This record gives sequence, C-alpha cells and structure tokens, in this order.
Amino acid sequence: MDTGSGSPAPRKRADARRNEQNLLDAAAAAFVAAGVDVPVRDIAARAGVGVGTIYRHFPTRADLIVAVYRHQVEACAEAGPALLAAVGSPHTALARWLDQFVDFLVTKHGLAEALRSDDPAFEALHGYFVDRLVPVCAGLLDAAVAAGEIRADTDAYQLLRGVGNLCIGARDDARYDPRRLVQLLVAGLRRRRDEPATR
Repeated sequence: MDTGSGSPAPRKRADARRNEQNLLDAAAAAFVAAGVDVPVRDIAARAGVGVGTIYRHFPTRADLIVAVYRHQVEACAEAGPALLAAVGSPHTALARWLDQFVDFLVTKHGLAEALRSDDPAFEALHGYFVDRLVPVCAGLLDAAVAAGEIRADTDAYQLLRGVGNLCIGARDDARYDPRRLVQLLVAGLRRRRDEPATR
C-alpha cells in the first residue's frame, strides 16, 4: 500500500539543495562585493529569503564562509570535465577553465582575511582546494598534451600556483587585469609545430 510518503521526500531534498545553492551563490556575490563581514540581511536580500533561513542552514558566519568556499571549489572542479566534453579543443577547454578559475580566485581572495584567521573551521580548506582542483587541471593538461596542442612539461600544481600569483592584488588596483596575463600564460603553453610533443 502506498503511504504517500515516498515521492515528496526526494523533491523536498532537491528543493532544499537548490535553496542552499542559491544561498551560497548569493553569499559569494555579497562577499566579493562587500567582504565577509557583509550583514547577513544583505545576503538574505540577494537570495530572496529571510535572515532566519540563512541561520537555519549556517548557524555561524564561519559555517557560511566555509560553505561558500567549498561551493566555489566544487563548481570550479565540475566545470573542468564539462568543458572538456563540450569544447572540441582541450587547449580551449583549459583556457576557459582557467578563466573560471580566475573568477574563483577573486572570490577566494575576497575571503582571504577570514581564511587567515585562527578559526579552526578554516584549517582544512587549503588542502581541500588542492585535492579537488589540481587533479582537474591535470586532466585538462593531459588531454591537451594527448591532442598535441601543448607541451608535455607543464605541472598542474605549478600552473595553478602561477595563476594564483598573477591574481594577487587584483582587487587593489583597477588598472591590473590578471585575466589578460593568464590568457598570455595559457597561450604560451602552446606547442610549436617544430617542437616534439614530449621532452
């Protein structure tokens, strides 16, 4: 006998997940615009929910910051394979993914002050970042090498660190465009026609 309790639960869980994703997107945008100390009511207004809804999902500001960071990392990680599947050229997929990675880094640098605090809630975030994104970058690089589009001597961790260094200071100088420098970096990965695929 059908009790009627089977189908609403999955829909409710899916709705709850969507609502949480919307909250995290709104919080990320608010952090970039105004810093991590932005009033919760401003985040709630962006998300179109009440303040109480945010506190039900994230009881403390640290909980919200950690969730935003992880959400941004996951979105960036998921974009890599999706771009590789959708774009004909692995080098183009890599370039587009690094463009999204720059967007992520701008958000991350917006969180930098909080992440450097002594709050134990933030201790594992750097390792989480490395563990999730370095393999994605490595997969894109491997695909581009296999396609003969780039040289085979590029290390994923070093590339991401280099992009990160290029993004430092982007929020402090309106004349500085890290995205343009990253584009030049990615263009420099191209393998010359007369260059062997491996070294």
